[in-house]
Amino acid sequence: MPVAGRTYKTEAVVLRSFRLGEADRVLHLYTLDRGRVGAVAKGVRKTKSRFGARLEPLSHGELILHQGSGELQTVTGAELIHSHRETRENPYRLGVGLVAAEAMLRLFPEQEANERAFRALTRFLDLADALEPAVASPTMDPLVLSFQLKLLWLSGYLPHVTSCAECGAEEGLSVYSPQAGGAVCRACANGGGLPLSADGLAAIDGLLRRPLDRAQETGLTSRGAREALAVITSSYEYHGGFRLRTLRAS
Repeated sequence: MPVAGRTYKTEAVVLRSFRLGEADRVLHLYTLDRGRVGAVAKGVRKTKSRFGARLEPLSHGELILHQGSGELQTVTGAELIHSHRETRENPYRLGVGLVAAEAMLRLFPEQEANERAFRALTRFLDLADALEPAVASPTMDPLVLSFQLKLLWLSGYLPHVTSCAECGAEEGLSVYSPQAGGAVCRACANGGGLPLSADGLAAIDGLLRRPLDRAQETGLTSRGAREALAVITSSYEYHGGFRLRTLRAS
């Protein structure tokens, strides 16, 4: 939404922030209108900052941004839509939220609007606020697994798991091949790829089919969750050439 000149208003989620100088912060934002944006929030670390807690990581707000001559834009106004304080202040929920934020940063690095990705992110954060621990590690939570699979879909890297990605066979799927873009049968595996059990195939298919608010109904087994995560990380490495630090730290 234009405001004046090179200043505009947009919804945004703060994915990451770090200190700059004595009082400022650099923000990595995902915006509704322009996708990934880097911005400076001046004076935000001062006790009497006019931004207060409106620019904390994972917060969703309506920001006024000014595009100057440099790479970083400047935040000139901010109003909260959802603080997502409930997620930041709970260790399990925070772990889930940080994985999702890093996935957004790595899969959507360009300044290019993607409304579906933005809406998926804000929906995910709304659900994370009420999330109760389902498993021992946040990285194995059905919600964060489902969100990452949907991001892979939105970025064009959806893993195909309903039939062999090489020959189309619907039986005997036993391996995930990132090169093929999905599950492959024993005949096409040629000894490579990630082993996939029936639990893993069912987990990935169920997480992809269900909306985010029904991810907890997928009925994941521990093995299914581990294999779904392995497929996600393999897709990141093959298609994007990266690994998420938030997953390695778990």
